[in-house]
Formats: sequence, structure tokens, C-alpha cells
Amino acid sequence: MDFVSPVLDIASCLWDCTAKRAVYIRKLPENLNSLRTAMDDLKNVYEDVKEKVDREERLRKKRTRAVDGWIQKVEAMEKEVNDLLAKGEEEIQQKCLGTCCPQNCHASYKIGKMVRGKMDEVTLQKTEGLNFSVVAEPLPSPTVIERPLDKMVGLDSLFDHVCMQLQDDKVGSVGLYGMGGVGKTTLLTRINNESLKTRDEFDAVIWVTVSRPATVEKVQEVVFNKLEIPKDKWEGRSEDERKEAIFNVLKTKKFLLLLDDIWEPLDLFAVGIPPVNDGSKSKVVFTTRFSTVCRDMGAKKSIEVKCLAWEEAFALFQKYVGEDTINSHPHIPKLAEIVAKECDGLPLALITIGRAMAGAKTPEEWEKKIPMLKKYPAKFPGMENHLFPRLAFSYDSLQDEATKSCFLYCSLFPEDYEINCNDLVQLWIGEGLLDEYGDIKEAKNRGEEIIASLKHACLLESGTTARWSAATYVKMHDVIRDMALWLACQNGNKKQNKFAFIDKEELVKAHEVEKWKEMKRISLFCGSFDELMEPPSFPNLQTLLVSNLWKKSFPRGFFTYMPIITVLDLSFHRQMIDLPMEIGKLSTLQYLNLSHTGIETIPMELRNLTKLRCLILDGISELEIPSQTISGLSSLQLFSMMYFRDSQRDCRVLLEELEGLKYIEQISISPGSVPSILKLLNSHKLQRCVTHFTLQWCEDMNLLHLLLPYLEMFNATACSNLEDVTVNLEKEVVHSTFPRHRYLYHLSEVTIVNCEKLKKLTCLIYAPNLKLLNILDCASLEEVIQVGECGVSEIESDLGLFSRLALVYLRSLPKLRSICKWSLLFPSLRVMNVVRCPNLRKLPFDSNIKISKNLEEIKGEQEWWAELEWEDQTIKHNLTPYFKPQD
Repeated sequence: MDFVSPVLDIASCLWDCTAKRAVYIRKLPENLNSLRTAMDDLKNVYEDVKEKVDREERLRKKRTRAVDGWIQKVEAMEKEVNDLLAKGEEEIQQKCLGTCCPQNCHASYKIGKMVRGKMDEVTLQKTEGLNFSVVAEPLPSPTVIERPLDKMVGLDSLFDHVCMQLQDDKVGSVGLYGMGGVGKTTLLTRINNESLKTRDEFDAVIWVTVSRPATVEKVQEVVFNKLEIPKDKWEGRSEDERKEAIFNVLKTKKFLLLLDDIWEPLDLFAVGIPPVNDGSKSKVVFTTRFSTVCRDMGAKKSIEVKCLAWEEAFALFQKYVGEDTINSHPHIPKLAEIVAKECDGLPLALITIGRAMAGAKTPEEWEKKIPMLKKYPAKFPGMENHLFPRLAFSYDSLQDEATKSCFLYCSLFPEDYEINCNDLVQLWIGEGLLDEYGDIKEAKNRGEEIIASLKHACLLESGTTARWSAATYVKMHDVIRDMALWLACQNGNKKQNKFAFIDKEELVKAHEVEKWKEMKRISLFCGSFDELMEPPSFPNLQTLLVSNLWKKSFPRGFFTYMPIITVLDLSFHRQMIDLPMEIGKLSTLQYLNLSHTGIETIPMELRNLTKLRCLILDGISELEIPSQTISGLSSLQLFSMMYFRDSQRDCRVLLEELEGLKYIEQISISPGSVPSILKLLNSHKLQRCVTHFTLQWCEDMNLLHLLLPYLEMFNATACSNLEDVTVNLEKEVVHSTFPRHRYLYHLSEVTIVNCEKLKKLTCLIYAPNLKLLNILDCASLEEVIQVGECGVSEIESDLGLFSRLALVYLRSLPKLRSICKWSLLFPSLRVMNVVRCPNLRKLPFDSNIKISKNLEEIKGEQEWWAELEWEDQTIKHNLTPYFKPQD
């Protein structure tokens, strides 16, 4: 029994094992079909997943590693299954003829077992494929995304300059500013795209188009998308939390942040941008139309993007016109130059007009377009719909309506005309554009602020500052002026602001004058009138400006019907000999400028102008003003009567009338006699009003005490006995409200010419804001300022002597030995011109002088420069590059 039982157990086990193996063999055909079906189902799932992956990848996403591994497994499994199915079918075909038994039981068992196992694997893969909720994720953003950029013309040198700044470790931020359409965005795009060539230089290059309105949230969103910050740290978070998320990512990176089109200062730290201080490898570059934005955002370097030089401008213009058009006729290149010059180097204008002319292949087409571009630029293709609206964004951003009106006013002057800033502000005052300010001084200050703001907005440009004057000038770019005239005359519903402008040599016909009835402002800078049959009517006219180029006097009755005119400027109209009587009927007039005309007598009727605020009578040879005329101008605030030729003019009656005016605030005058001067200097009221004071041919005065606390300009010409100009601090007339060291605080310009006995100018010690010093042909002058006189040496250090001095002209001063005995820094010096001053052996430059960034030249005879004595030779070494020999 004991022997049989183990044998039976072994037999049972063998039977069980054999039975299981038999199942694999027996069910092989069935299992092959099941495997085939399972594989078909898996392939369907595979195709679905693959379609999803392809769709996501077309959306610039990347398949997940799990999905990619699954796809590879399925593709490999399909091959394995096909091989296994083929082997299984082959095994079934090899069964013994007429029986169900396989020829090789072991092989059939092995295949059957493999089929069964593969079925499980296929099922598992199918289940895994059905469970994919995410098949692809967004690609990590490339370090630099290339932006569309046409071939850049004319900005290569500026691009190289910006790149040089970015390579300086001390320059973390660069501001690019300039007028609209000048190429700032193009330059920034070039910087972005060039970063592709140096991928390793920055970990991230981020471009943000800021525009308006600029919000921290808007900029944060763009930076977030670039940096791939996890959504759980972003969505639903506050601005401060988003700031922290950006900051914590960027602080570990070397980044280049490019901000385009900033209109107002943007707080980058509030966005989350780490500071780019000295030593930081990260950089920030931004573009703006306002130089003040560069300042307010703390740009280490502010770089103005200017209009193109002529060669570059014409190359850009030809590029957009096209070679086929340019070369289609021999006359077209010259005509193309005429058109391109109207763009004045502004790239956007060159491109817009170049495209418009691209199909003009005959000279006739160009000849028709040129007059339109010059006279009616808004009608030229692309100007009104494309160019002007883009430029007008700068106008729309101006802070108030007064500033906008002041800007439009500048378009009344011709192309390339340099406008004297002081004259411009006076016109604005007369026009009533600055009426909200209580007095002339406040209005003048506000006017200067407006000019500065228009320059910061690149709507006005600095003119060429006169070398012999401290006066400043501005001008309008030609295309900006065209845009301003479009805004004033033709834009939308602003028809009431119509301007009439003539700056060409032409005869104005009577029927053209008739069209001016609707005009608000008329500017006549060239040409002449045809004879008028009857006086014209100008019911809407507020402003009439006439220049020195107007050929004839006005027709009779021209000024009769101007019921609301406020500004009449006839200055430099030398053809005008008599002032028409009807001027006295312009009861609304607030500004009248008759300077440098041929008028000899002011009519009594002028006293009827009771609303007149500004009267300017400079440079008239011999002008008679009837008594009681000025006293009738009850609203007069500003009076100017300088540079006349009558050397013996007695102004006492005029001064008495001015003194009696209630609202008089600013007087510029040339008293022609000692009694007149004494009358002026002994009147407390007049002292406080005089801003410009000129002495001419006053031979009876040897010492002048300047007691004029608001004096801005002083001129003495041909005063043959004048020895000194000073401030008499002992006189009771000096007001206690003015400390002695501030008595000439506003004096900015001094000119002394042909005063033979002048020995010194003690008054200059009290003029810390002096900008121009011009001394010519003074044979006795030995020293400009003498140490020790009137406490000079004691207060010099408190005054900042000559710290604002920009222009110095010394000519024909044979005895001059010294400008000043002690050394000075001259931080504002721009030009020093020394001619025929043989005894001036030393210039008062301090050894610690830092060359002013504004310094242009020091001019004199070569021999004089070579013999100068220097406190320190390094001074000469530093100044030598600026020395220019006298011609």
C-alpha cells in the first residue's frame, strides 16, 4: 500500500500537467483568433492616441514620455503579434494527416502558451492606452523667438552703439527714445533677432509690447507665458504673489527684457523683474517716444533714435519704390530725390510714400504727385490713413488741451523755421493759451515747461542756438508739421480750427482772400496781395502772422473787419511804413508786435486797445509815440521797446505812463538819456518790471548801478565814458526782500560793445545764472571781475560764479589780463571765443575741471593758445582737443 500511494500521486501530477498543456495545444486556433481580435482593438486605440498626439504636436506641443513609450511598445508589439500569429497558423497546418494531433506536441504547447501570454499583454496595453487623459504638453518656450524684420536700412551704426552699451557691465538698462515712425521698434527687433546668433548669452529673451494702457498685470501675463511658471502658482493669485513667482524664476536666470512702445513709466519691480544694477548680467532695453520716460525708468543710457541722414534716407526710399520704377525713366531718380526730401529722413514716411510711388513709372506721374505732397500732404496716398494717425498718438498723449493747442500753434511757421522760444511763449500768452496763470512770469514759466514737454515727446526739436545770444530755438520736423496742420485743419470735426498758410513766393488773388473768411488763423510768410476791390471780412480770424518776406504793404481797409482777432504780428514787415488807422478798431486785440517795421509814428487810436496785453516795438529806427497813448492801454502786461537808433531819446514821459499802468509786469527798454535811466532806476515799480535793459550811445554815464531784481538781459553799446557796472548795495532803494547776493539772480545774458573806458564789470559777481558773456572792443578793460571789491571774495563760493556760463566771447580787449583771479570749474561751458586779447595769459580753469559734455570749442589765435600759462598742464592736455584756431 505504501508503495502504491506515491506512485499514484506522481501519476496524478503528471496527468494534471499533461491536461493543462493539452489545453494550450487544443485551444491554439481559438486563442490565435482572440489574439488577432485583441490586437485589432489595440490598434484602434493606438490610432486614436496617435491622432491626438499629432493634433497636439501641430499646436506646438510635445508628447509625454509615457505616451511616447506606449506608442513604441504598441508598434513593437504589433510586429511580435504578427510573427506569433504566423507561427501559430504554421503549427496548425503541420498536424498529423487526418488527426487532431500535432506533429510536435512540445512546439505546439510552447506557441500556445506564448499566444495566451501575448493576449494578456495586448489587453494590458489597450487598457493603458484608453486611460491617457493627457497625451502632450506645451513645448518649453525657446530662449529667443524670432520676430519678422525686413532688411534694416540706416540704423546699423546705432545698432552697434546699443550693442556696445549692452556689453558694458555697468549698463543694466538702455532707453531708446525718438519721434513716432523713426525706427525704434525696428531697432529693438534687430536686437531680439541677433540674440538668436548668441543663444548662450541669455537664458531668456522676453519681448513685451507695452503700448497703452500699460498695466503691471498685462506685462506679468506676457512674462508668465514666457517663463512657464506652474499654473498653480499663477491662476487665482494676487498681483504681489505673481510678482514673487516671476522674481523667483528670473533671479536665477540671465535675461534680456525688451519692452516696446512705453508711454508712461512702468514699475518693473512691481512686475517682478529683478533690478539690473551695476554688475548684473541681465539687461533691459525699452523704446518710448518720451525722453522723460527714460529718465523716470532709471535708464543707465538714454539714446535718441534720430531721423536718417540723406544718403540712408534715399536708399530706404528707393528700396520701397523698387528698382524697376526708379530705373524706368532717366528723369525719375531726380524726381524721386525731390519726393524723398519731403520725408525729412523719417523712415515711416519714406516707407509709406515709397510704397505709394512704387508703380509710378512715368515722369508725369511723379510730377503730379510732388505738388500734392508739398501743398496737400494729407491727400497723398497712405498719409491720412496710415502715417498721420500713427504720429498723432504722440499728440493724443499730451497732458492737456492747452499743451495740444500750443503744439498746433507751432505749425503756423514754415518748414525748417527756427522759432525763438521767448517769442513763441509771448504769442501763446497773447493768444490766451496760458490764461490760467495769474501773471506774465508764471505764464512764461508754464510756456517754457510746455516747450520742454513737447521736446521730450519728440514733437519739437532743438533749433540751432544762436552763437551770439543765449536765446533758444525750436523747430518742427517737416512731417510732424504736416501732421499738425492735418490735425488743425482737416481731421474729423475740427473744421473750426482751420489754418491758412502761405510760405511760397506767390501772388494772392482777391478770390483766394475771399476764401479766408472761415479761417481761424492766417500765417503769411512769403508772397504779396493782388489789389482788392473792397476790404475783406475775417469774422472768425483770431491770429494773423506776417513775416519779413511779405513783399507789399496791406491793401486799404485790410484790418477793418476782424471782430475777434487777438494776435497781430507784423514784425520784420519792413514794407509797412504807416500803421493803418483801423488798427485802433481791433478792440479784442491782446498781442501786437510791430518790431523791425518801417513805422515812424504810432497813431493815437492805438489807445483804444483796452484789452491789449502785449505790445512789442523793438528795433524801430525812429518811433514817435504820442503822449497818453500807452496810458490808455489799461490791460497792458508786457511792453518791449529796444534797439532803436535815436541816441538822445528822452523816455521819461513813456516811463511815467508805464508806471501808471495797473497790470504792467514785464518791461524791456532802451532808455536813451541819463534822466531817463535815473527815472527808471529810482522807481520801485519799474525796477521790478524791467527784464531787458539796453544802453546805447549814452555818453554822459560813467557808473551804472543795476538795481533791477528781475533783469534777464543787459546790453551796453557805445557808452564811451562808462567805467563800471555794479550793484550799489549801500543805497536805501535796495529792497530788503532781495538779499544782496541774489539781486541779479535772473541775469542770464550780458553784452558790452565799444565802451572805451570800461575797466571792470563788478555786477557779474551777483549773476550766478549768467549764460552768455559777450565783451567786444573795450580798450580799457583789464579784469572782468576784481577780487576783494564789494565783498566779492567773501561771497563767491556761495554764488557758484559762472557755473551756468555757456557762451563766452572776448574780442579786441588789448588790456585784458584776467577774467577772474581765482580758478573756476565752468561745468556748463559750450563755446569760448578769445580774439585779439594779447595780454590774457591765463584762463581761470580749475585743476579739478571736468570737461562739460556740452563743450564744443575754445577758439582763438594759435599763437595765443601756445603762450597761455596753466596752473596744471593736465588742464591744457584735457582742453587741447577742443581748441580751434581762429580763421
